[in-house]
Amino acid sequence: MTKARLLRLSVVLVSIFMILLIIVYWDNVGTAHFYLHTSFSRPHSSGAIPGITTGEDWEALPDVDEFLAKLLSSSLKQNSSISRKTEQLLAQGSSKPVVSNLEENVRGYDWSTHNARNSLDQEKLQIERQRTLREFCANSSFTFPTKDRSFDDIPNYELNHLIVDDRHGIIYCYVPKVACTNWKRVMIVLSESLLDQGVPYRNPLDIPREHVHNTSTHLTFNKFWRRYGKFSRHLMKIKLKKYTKFLFVRDPFVRLISAFRSKFELENEEFYRRFAIPMLKLYSNHTNLPTSVSEAFGAGLKVSFSDFIQYLLDPRTEKMAPFNEHWRQVYRLCHPCQIDYDFIGKLETLDEDAAYLLQLLKVDRLLRFPPSYRNRTASSWEDDWFAKIPLAWRQQLYKLYEADFVLFGYPKPENLLKD
Repeated sequence: MTKARLLRLSVVLVSIFMILLIIVYWDNVGTAHFYLHTSFSRPHSSGAIPGITTGEDWEALPDVDEFLAKLLSSSLKQNSSISRKTEQLLAQGSSKPVVSNLEENVRGYDWSTHNARNSLDQEKLQIERQRTLREFCANSSFTFPTKDRSFDDIPNYELNHLIVDDRHGIIYCYVPKVACTNWKRVMIVLSESLLDQGVPYRNPLDIPREHVHNTSTHLTFNKFWRRYGKFSRHLMKIKLKKYTKFLFVRDPFVRLISAFRSKFELENEEFYRRFAIPMLKLYSNHTNLPTSVSEAFGAGLKVSFSDFIQYLLDPRTEKMAPFNEHWRQVYRLCHPCQIDYDFIGKLETLDEDAAYLLQLLKVDRLLRFPPSYRNRTASSWEDDWFAKIPLAWRQQLYKLYEADFVLFGYPKPENLLKD
């Protein structure tokens, strides 16, 4: 009798444990609203669009990975009707965006139409960009910090730029100063991660900037540990296999100019206190600086572009703290040699790339990518901005950002690196 009771008790406890396990790992994985348009496998089959494949031929996965993979996929059919209803609702509000935010009105948008490249050209462009990236990641003679580490070696805090949309099976690695505000807005609309009076946002431009950059708004990889504990890496790897992964990049030197203009030519209290004051003290020999940015600007105390470059090249900078995300290298933000991105967009071709990507993701009928700023930093400005920067500094700066130039196919700026 005692043995029978113990057996029944054991069965009950095991059942309860399995139910709790399913509930815990089901929660916030996205299965409640999950709708995966495509599945991904390597290598791509011939004739397939880069980043989009069909079929379920996954590589062999460990038991835990296989369990979680089945958990993620099991409700696909069940929830497709829910997603279709949501898409219909979103589509009702997907007409030309209305600029309602004062800051966006001040910045100004380019509403002019752009001639989109045909899909064949875009497909070839993606093949070339991915080929360049993979070749240099595999090239043992081309080295840079962190290149050879595995995905498991990347600390959780370095995965905070990977935003996940479980509803549509998308992972976006955002790079500051590369249209990331608007791509974050798109991710918010798709994932329905932010509500306006109880209703999900439908128009990306309706989302206030302060909400866009609030870290609590987005589900990112670095949050997985808190939710899934020791299973977090397993779940990340499954989503990296199943989801469409994309990022947008731009010319590294132009990105630096844009970061400088945004953070040091405009009054920004946080960046003044954290970065401008130390720069002015170290490289311009200023003392007794004002405590507020408005007072400093009123007294004509501004960080120069030369101060900024010295700060980037100073070995003490990285010893104190990693580069701020606005000037941190893309390879450190998005780990392109550890993550096999399905789509690589560029700011220089933003309008065409964005339209093509939304088509590939099959969400182009839900929304359009917000239009470009008219005052986007131009590549032609490089010569003027770097004219007063010593040649030796320019050469050192190129070495600092060389990996971003090479991996993403940007030509070496020879005119800036020679007398």
